Amino acid sequence: MAVTEMLAGEYRSSFKGMGIEFEDVRNYQHGDDVRSIDWNVTARTGAPHVKTFMEERELSLYFLIDLSGSSDFGSGTATKRDTLTRIFALLAFAAAHNHDNVGLILFAGDVEEHLPARKGKNHVMRMIDLIMRHQTRTRGTSIHNALNYLNQVRRKRCVAFLFSDFLDSNFADALKDSAHRHDLSCVAVHDPRESQLPNSGMIELRDSESGKILTIDTQDPILRKKVAQRAQQHQSQLRTLCHEAMADLLTISTEEDYLLRIIQFLRERNHRSADA
Repeated sequence: MAVTEMLAGEYRSSFKGMGIEFEDVRNYQHGDDVRSIDWNVTARTGAPHVKTFMEERELSLYFLIDLSGSSDFGSGTATKRDTLTRIFALLAFAAAHNHDNVGLILFAGDVEEHLPARKGKNHVMRMIDLIMRHQTRTRGTSIHNALNYLNQVRRKRCVAFLFSDFLDSNFADALKDSAHRHDLSCVAVHDPRESQLPNSGMIELRDSESGKILTIDTQDPILRKKVAQRAQQHQSQLRTLCHEAMADLLTISTEEDYLLRIIQFLRERNHRSADA
């Protein structure tokens, strides 16, 4: 409960309402913006009055979660699906604590489940259960399809989180389009063994999405270097894509303290908003 309340405070500061609405009028005070003067009330009363507004606080959040075969990979105590589920739970409960609406889109090669945005902790619990129990039906990963689906079902601007390991291609245009329509953050979950092979000699690997089996020598220095370089290149390309699309990016490992990383991410967002 204490964690939820703490995170809810950081969340509220980081994600503003989608607009403002008229609240009332009051007497003009020194320092008020003259552009906010209500000239009709001023003329009627003979004294300057200004309009006051309040933020439309209620938000709608959509979580797009990649449950393709690679999400079940984990070299330690947690798989990528475990990690993204925990991060989702923290953010979704923070949203529920602030009485915001939360929606869910699960995808792999195509969109497989969609729960429209609703309020309430019971709704969040249902989504967590769905993520944990879901059996993926489509092969591969299509971030493009998931983002296009979001834009179809959610015409009005919302806060959107895209959870994936981003082992996909040809989604740059969809990312830019969605980041233009919505407040989009990408959460890239990865496992340490995807960038650094264990020094275990000959091992047999199976591609979780294609089913292809490959035998490799993990002690081969050329192979080890190639794997590390490929992972580094992948992360660099993702940072560039998000920067060009003007989407936020949180990169997190299955072995990291994800609560600390989320708090840091929210505070960095808040600082950027304050400086803007």
